[in-house]
Amino acid sequence: MTTYPAQGTSSAVSSGDPDGQGTSSSTRDQALAVLRALVGRPDAVFHDGQFEAIEALVDSNRRALVVQRTGWGKSAVYFVASLLLRARGAGPTLIVSPLLALMRDQVAAAERAGVRAMAINSANATEWDLVSAALAADEVDVLLVSPERLTNPSFRENQLPSLIQRTGLLVVDEAHCISDWGHDFRPDYRRIADLIAQLPATVPVLATTATANSRVVADIEEQLGTNVFTIRGPLARKSLRLGVLRLADSRDRLGWLLTHLAELPGSGIIYTLTVSAAEDTARLLAEAGHVVKAYTGRTDTMERESLEEALKNNQVKALVATSALGMGFDKPDLGFVVHLGAPSSPVAYYQQVGRAGRGSANADVLLLPGSEDAEIWRYFATASMPDRDKAMAVLTALGESVKPMSTPALEARVDLRRTPLELLLKVLAVDGAVRRVSGGWESTGQPWSYDEERYRRIAQARVDEQQSMIEYERMSGCRMEYLASALDDATAEPCGRCDNCTGRWFNAEVASGAADAAGDALRHAGLPLDPRAMWPTGMDRLGVPVKGKLKADELVSSGRALARLTDLGWGNALRAMFASGAPDAPIDPAMAHAVVAVLREWGQSGWEGAGRPIAVVSMPSRTKPLLMRSFAQAICEIGRLPYLGEMSLEFGGPTGSRGGNSAYRLAGVWERFAVGSELQALLASGPNGPILLLDDLVDSRWSLTVAGRALRQAGADQVLPLVLAQAG
Repeated sequence: MTTYPAQGTSSAVSSGDPDGQGTSSSTRDQALAVLRALVGRPDAVFHDGQFEAIEALVDSNRRALVVQRTGWGKSAVYFVASLLLRARGAGPTLIVSPLLALMRDQVAAAERAGVRAMAINSANATEWDLVSAALAADEVDVLLVSPERLTNPSFRENQLPSLIQRTGLLVVDEAHCISDWGHDFRPDYRRIADLIAQLPATVPVLATTATANSRVVADIEEQLGTNVFTIRGPLARKSLRLGVLRLADSRDRLGWLLTHLAELPGSGIIYTLTVSAAEDTARLLAEAGHVVKAYTGRTDTMERESLEEALKNNQVKALVATSALGMGFDKPDLGFVVHLGAPSSPVAYYQQVGRAGRGSANADVLLLPGSEDAEIWRYFATASMPDRDKAMAVLTALGESVKPMSTPALEARVDLRRTPLELLLKVLAVDGAVRRVSGGWESTGQPWSYDEERYRRIAQARVDEQQSMIEYERMSGCRMEYLASALDDATAEPCGRCDNCTGRWFNAEVASGAADAAGDALRHAGLPLDPRAMWPTGMDRLGVPVKGKLKADELVSSGRALARLTDLGWGNALRAMFASGAPDAPIDPAMAHAVVAVLREWGQSGWEGAGRPIAVVSMPSRTKPLLMRSFAQAICEIGRLPYLGEMSLEFGGPTGSRGGNSAYRLAGVWERFAVGSELQALLASGPNGPILLLDDLVDSRWSLTVAGRALRQAGADQVLPLVLAQAG
């Protein structure tokens, strides 16, 4: 490994020659001409380290790693190198790029510089014939490929071999995703090591990132191969003014935004930790007259592109976003980044705040941490770690199958939801135990063992990162110095701009009217609860004789939930109520009145066309019986509805636990709820009309579906579910 610090003083470095052999002035002149065309400025010059990286690639065919702050110009390195290599007869550059937003920006930047760029990803996979024809005609200088394409059987077998043969330069953008020590590890990136191994030794390779500490750097270097030329520059962002404001609760945090959003410079991003928090915040701010939009993992691809353009063109004050808006979004004059809740590590925080001030002298960055942050961190950290038993179940299922298995088919054999199952399959594929083929997944037959020590160390690293984030929130020293030090930047020093260096630069006041408005919005309750309409695939393998659509006389109607556990408003109280070890207690009167408000609003909208409910039935609860009895009593008293009792538990009640996949959750509740004789008699003798079915917490919704089906079969016209909390 050769390391070039941006402030280096060795003769080889200062001459711009990583091998100490003397500078090629013609290469520098050519590179400078391309750079000036790229940025559209005749006086442009290279930043420290840019030309050195280009020269290592172009003149020495080296493997290089560039770790530089956002806005430094990493893309300029690979675009300039690409054109120089193309002029020397090399094939097109292959860029592995993780996000569609990043691809769109890179293609646009390439076109401005006269670079012929095309992309192949999940959004345009059908256009491969067009891309292939352009490659064959040598009309492509840069091809951007998503890492997920490397696992696609058709792409891997039919297109990748010929692409490797003609590649002139391989670029791995956001290379920290390679390392499972990184803050944004993606198993698909591990495929890149295999790709590098297939390249001829004469093909240069460049990896770039702004967020890699020494451990991640070492991991990336190991996967790039031997004799890696590494450039690490100072990571502190002088344009950013950092601050932290600790407020009592969500009401005050949203109140602060309502009070001060208009004062923040330009347009910016408001980050939240969950989808529901982003949607709730965007709705509150919009209702108060602010031009904001939500941007989350639920936002479809076309709408994301539209929202990104709106922010770039200053048509919105802010996008309220989850981490779905992260790497690759490029707005040089982004004026501010505010976090409602802290990311789980200083490195992830540095990456997100790095969206601001990339091309301007000043940008404001403020963190408003929440009391719920640690709980959210724990959930996501646990969800991303592979489980030994689940992994062995996947390998056993694939090993016993005579043909490839689709992911839905595997869900009937392994109790994992779709997203974590797909993540686990990718991890097993990288380890060589399974492979993705036409028709699904199959076992390779290679032995596999769970590396418990490795995952234990990664889990501990995650805990350490979380503690570091808490220290960042509470520290008295320079915040930018702390973030740069977290990335092992040896040049880290006090910034002289953050709230700890110069005093609080932001107004901490929360206007009483704004706090009240935020409180009212948070107290607003109710969200639709969609019914299940299709049985999961493969239920016969789990002993449940159903398939296809639910019959019309089995369906429950759309229902209502008070709130999601992740909501900013009632979510806090519900999380505490359903936390592990929380005592069973009667429903809080304020919560009961909020549920009645949900019922009133539901009634005004027409009860989904079913009509006003005529009676109440409740689900049995083995963990919260007191809560459920008081919940039913309160609804009956306030709504003046007769209580018909609760469903009966059969065969010991539901099996399994919350959080499993759809097929296993259905199997765990199938025929476990019944209409007892007393309830059946009441249904038969009472007036005909919709039944309100109460439950405390829903996840997969199969308990409500199975219980509601039983009620329909017992004679209920319609079943309207009403629950306190929805998971997720």
